[in-house]
Amino acid sequence: SPSLSVSLSLCNIIGSGIFISPKGVLEHAGSVGLSLIVWVCGGGICALGSMCYAELGVTIPKSGGDYSYVTEIFGGLVGFLLLWSAVLIMYPTTLAVIALTFSNYVLQPVFQNCVAPYLATRLLSSICILFLTWVNCSSVRWATRIQDVFTVAKLLALGLIIVVGLVQICRGHYDALRPSQAFEFTRDPSVGQIALAFLQASFAFSGWNFLNYVTEEVVEPRKNLPRAIYISIPLVTLVYTLTNIAYFSSMTPEELLASNAVAVTFGEKLLGVFSWVMPISVALSTFGGINGYLFTSSRLCFSGAREGHLPYLLAMIHLKNCTPIPALLVCCGATIVILCIGETHNLINYVSFINFLSYGVTIAGLLYYRWKRPNLLRPIKVSVLVPISYLVFWAVLLGFSLYSEPVVCGMGIVIMLTGVPVYFVGVHWKNKPRCVYRVVGEQQNDCLPSLYRH
Repeated sequence: SPSLSVSLSLCNIIGSGIFISPKGVLEHAGSVGLSLIVWVCGGGICALGSMCYAELGVTIPKSGGDYSYVTEIFGGLVGFLLLWSAVLIMYPTTLAVIALTFSNYVLQPVFQNCVAPYLATRLLSSICILFLTWVNCSSVRWATRIQDVFTVAKLLALGLIIVVGLVQICRGHYDALRPSQAFEFTRDPSVGQIALAFLQASFAFSGWNFLNYVTEEVVEPRKNLPRAIYISIPLVTLVYTLTNIAYFSSMTPEELLASNAVAVTFGEKLLGVFSWVMPISVALSTFGGINGYLFTSSRLCFSGAREGHLPYLLAMIHLKNCTPIPALLVCCGATIVILCIGETHNLINYVSFINFLSYGVTIAGLLYYRWKRPNLLRPIKVSVLVPISYLVFWAVLLGFSLYSEPVVCGMGIVIMLTGVPVYFVGVHWKNKPRCVYRVVGEQQNDCLPSLYRH
């Protein structure tokens, strides 16, 4: 239904990123005013991308999002590289960032005047990941119930921040938002730093293309995809902008940058004896976010394995619980490795760069597909200026991000390209010796156990 499409979009875009990204956006933007402009423009860029994905969603009516579209347009190799980067980079890194945020918000009240110890944050994050992996392995019903309950905590935290912030502004507490102070830069602005500010903001907006992963299940996608975009993206942009305005109504830029848990600092300053509500609400929100990403990432591994792009073991499910346990264990293991070696700020730049790279390749595919199949029926056809505008911004953003953070962003490209030899050995090479099948965990068609035959 239309309302379900809108609510799905809202719930998947509004995640724990808004409790993580404000500090990174302000740090790179250099001023309050420019950071707010980045948040508003970030929503506009998501709207452009969403319109392109709406056209792709009804032109290539397959669930699976970027992976399905790129495989259809460019062939197996490019589709495999997107899948490879999602399994090795996007989902594990996003899970690691949210898990670290969870542990920071839980531990912040305990370590009020100092940074929580490195070992404590990693240990608590790992326990959280392991527990939720166990839940997802045990029961799909438990996993979905956790998601429903903890979505309420997320909305409660944001609603509380916005209402309290607006009350502060009505009382005249908005010095940091006055134009004379809002554009006082702590550093000389540069295009490279602004590009990194957009990468930080884009982490909070990730999820805007979720409906494209379930296109086949959307009723009347020709009407409901655009409707969901036109309602949800402006609403999310408004919520995020108001949340940041609320932060600045109670904190100076210096206080926000010094905080490891922005919403906790906000609560301590304004909620008094009820300040405990904020860390609990955000911790519950991030807990639900981890559960949601584990649920979807394991399904992506499962889908890729079923299509023959990942080891066959990952396509196996538990007979009784009907859960993809091998895929969940791979996601869990990759996440724990990444959170033990990465720092939140750099991890966001890392995953946002790869996310933007995949978005750009997909939208470039839209233009190529129009040239390749000009007579194909397109129930939705956006102006050619929309994908071109997005790709111009995309090229500038990625170019300057790579220039500003060559190691962090370059590492993502290197890991993505390692998928090329894997594709040719594991997917393209059809007549592999039996020893190779045993190494990669695949089964030859003639020796599949009857239990796992399709």
